[in-house]
Amino acid sequence: MARRSRGRFIDGILLLDKDTGMSSNFALQRVKRIFNAAKAGHTGALDPLATGMLPICLGEATKFSQHLLDADKRYTVTAKLGERTDTSDSDGEVVQTRPVNFTQELLMESLEHFRGETMQVPSMYSALKYQGQPLYKYAREGIEVPREARPINVFELNFISLEGDELTLDIHCSKGTYIRTITDDLGEMLGCGAHVIMLRRTQVAGYPYERMVSLEQLNDMVAKAEAEGVDPKSVLDPLLLPMDTAVSKFKEANLPDSVEPYLMNGNPVQAPLIKDLDEGELVRITIGNEHKFVGIGSINDDGLLAPKRLIVVRDSSSESN
Repeated sequence: MARRSRGRFIDGILLLDKDTGMSSNFALQRVKRIFNAAKAGHTGALDPLATGMLPICLGEATKFSQHLLDADKRYTVTAKLGERTDTSDSDGEVVQTRPVNFTQELLMESLEHFRGETMQVPSMYSALKYQGQPLYKYAREGIEVPREARPINVFELNFISLEGDELTLDIHCSKGTYIRTITDDLGEMLGCGAHVIMLRRTQVAGYPYERMVSLEQLNDMVAKAEAEGVDPKSVLDPLLLPMDTAVSKFKEANLPDSVEPYLMNGNPVQAPLIKDLDEGELVRITIGNEHKFVGIGSINDDGLLAPKRLIVVRDSSSESN
C-alpha cells in the first residue's frame, strides 16, 4: 500500500513577520499548514514576546537553515527602565524597583561597553540546553545551572530614543546574542535596572524587511483566492524566496551540465578555479548557463569539488497536492 503524502513538495523561504504572543514553533506549523508543505523548519526561534523576521524554510530549503541560524541579526528593542524582572522581559515578575536618574553621558558610555566583541553569559530563560534540557525549564523550577560565557559581536548599537522611562535601541549583532541579557546588563550599569518590553527582529542576514508577510496576511490571501475560485498556490508560492538565498554569501562554483549526474550521485568532480578560496571553505554549486542551484560543497585534498549538501531536484510532475 502506497504511503499517503502529508503535503506537497514545495521549496523556498518565506520571510514571516511573526506576531507577538505566539511561539516560533506555532508560527512554523501555521505556515506549513497554509502552504500544505510536506516539510518545513524555522531558522532560530523568536521569544513569544518578540515580533518580526522569522525565515521559514520549506522543502529542500530546510537543508540550509543552519546557515541562516548562524547569520547576523538586527533588532529594535525598547526597555523599561527602573524595573528588573526575573526573565529580563515583561513576561517575568518584577524583582527590583529603583529610581531612574542617570545622565546622558553615563548612558552613552554604557552603550559603548557593549559594542564590538565581548563575552556574554546566556540568560537562564534561554533555549540553550544543559544536560539535555532547555535552560528555561530549570529556571521555571527555580534551579540555577552553570553557564559559560560565549563570544558575541555587536556590530552596531544605536541610540534611538529615551522617552520617560522607555529606552529604544537598534542592535546589529552576531548569532547567539541575547538582547534580553544586554538590556538587563545595561540596566545594572545605569544603576536603575531594566527589562525588555518590546523586541522586533528587523533583519536576518541580508533579507529585505519589505518582503515580510504576517500570518494574518497569508490567511487573507488564501481566503480571497478561494472566494474568487483561484488556486491559493498561485498567490502563496510567489512569496517564497529561492532556497539558495540562504547560502548567497558563499562563492559560486558553476559547473557544466555534463558533470551533473556524477555530482548528484555524491561524487567529487573537477571544479573551476575560485579566487581566494580557503581550505575547507564552502561554496555554492550551480549547474550550466542558467546557474541552477543544486547544493553546497568544498574542495577536497585532491583539488576536486566534493558535495556536502545536495538538494533533491524534482520536476513539476513530482509535486503532491
